[in-house]
Amino acid sequence: MAVHTKHPVSAPPAAPAREKTGHLLLRAWCVFVLTLAIAGVSWVNAFGAAIAGAITVIAAAVSVTLWIVIRPPVQWRRFPWYALVYVAFAAVSVLWSAWPAATALTWAMLAVTTLQALFVGGVLTWHELVRSVSSALRWVLSVSLLFEVFVSVIVQHPVMPQFAPVPEGADPIVYWSRDNLFDGGRIQGVFGNANILAMVAVLAIIVFAVRYASQSPKRHWQLFWVVLAGYLLIRAGSATAYLALAGAVLVLATVLLMRTTKRPGERTKYYVAYAVIGLGGGLALWFGRDTIFSALGRDADLTGREMIWDAVLARAAERPWAGWGYSTPWLPWEAQIDGWIIDHDQTVMQAHSMWVDVFFQLGVIGVVLIGMAYFAFVWRSWFFAVDRPRWDLRDDRPYSALSLLPTLTGAILLVQGFSESNPLMLWGWMFVVMFAFKIKQSPHIGEGPIEQRLAIERGDLMKQEP
Repeated sequence: MAVHTKHPVSAPPAAPAREKTGHLLLRAWCVFVLTLAIAGVSWVNAFGAAIAGAITVIAAAVSVTLWIVIRPPVQWRRFPWYALVYVAFAAVSVLWSAWPAATALTWAMLAVTTLQALFVGGVLTWHELVRSVSSALRWVLSVSLLFEVFVSVIVQHPVMPQFAPVPEGADPIVYWSRDNLFDGGRIQGVFGNANILAMVAVLAIIVFAVRYASQSPKRHWQLFWVVLAGYLLIRAGSATAYLALAGAVLVLATVLLMRTTKRPGERTKYYVAYAVIGLGGGLALWFGRDTIFSALGRDADLTGREMIWDAVLARAAERPWAGWGYSTPWLPWEAQIDGWIIDHDQTVMQAHSMWVDVFFQLGVIGVVLIGMAYFAFVWRSWFFAVDRPRWDLRDDRPYSALSLLPTLTGAILLVQGFSESNPLMLWGWMFVVMFAFKIKQSPHIGEGPIEQRLAIERGDLMKQEP
């Protein structure tokens, strides 16, 4: 009996092109770089400042070497220049800094973080970038939970950084882990700080949900990771993180409404409603903070932040234009910082507000520069999310769920920046620079120099549609 097939014998179906080993290793390195930034202070808690600093410097050297060898096709005019100008001004502040050694050291950290952001954004496609962020978050969250299990099951008492002996009468704020996993208290993961763990959990919920919505391979596993991140968020119990997640939900709802518009000018009513809700919500949060934060189990003064802001603003007013000199975070061994502001018998190392901190360190000029950097990022990421992909006459291409990630990340960082300085460093600053750079280089998912070069290497570059 004859057997018929629709496929010609001369052209049997071909297997998908396999990625080259070198590119797989490159993506694995990017996962490590992202993990290094997201885990942040956990490296110091685990190995000490000297070893953590050495790892950071070596990682930067490796990334620079890879950049030189790979030479990714980037458009040099399309860099996140506002962010880079802020970095440059922070470097120049060493000339008038009240703590030049701290300025030099912390600026080196800022420069390395910026470099790594440009590197990761320059060598990976959009799909690879989101996948790598997801992998890094899975590592950080898994290790955090396992660390808390280890402390509560094996150690069975609070532990200090590097497992040093616990001092007699030590304040719990200095613990790496408080051994709270089974007693219902707040857990801190490998970060040694519940607020940082909570914000990473919020980021993870967004990333895993975006990957689920984008039909990623084994997408149902993303739901498991969303649940795990949600559990860690609840156990960390951070009011700021809850508000950041609420802000992200508001932005997501607005973006999805914007995507339903059909005619020019139809978005205006949504912009007006969004502005009213945002402004009204901000005013309600500020004037009703007594009730809101009490309901969230926090002090009305944001756990002493108003006292910190008053002290920092009073000192910043002495040098209002260019500030006292860059130092993010503040280094507690500096004479003018040590013992200046005390909380729980510990020297405070940040202003607990991104904007207050920049005003203190770099004055009005710094506030304008960081404001322009964030405005440019939020502006581009917003239209990256709400506009339908279009680079020719065709205007019916489907939206990509991946395009939601930058604008949702910007939303949680802006909310966090109200009561924390973390968006100025580590993964906060890295993601701002990385996404801003990636959007300018590849303004559409699948479009851009690096995306097209990798597609050509794999032999699967699609022809342009008419």
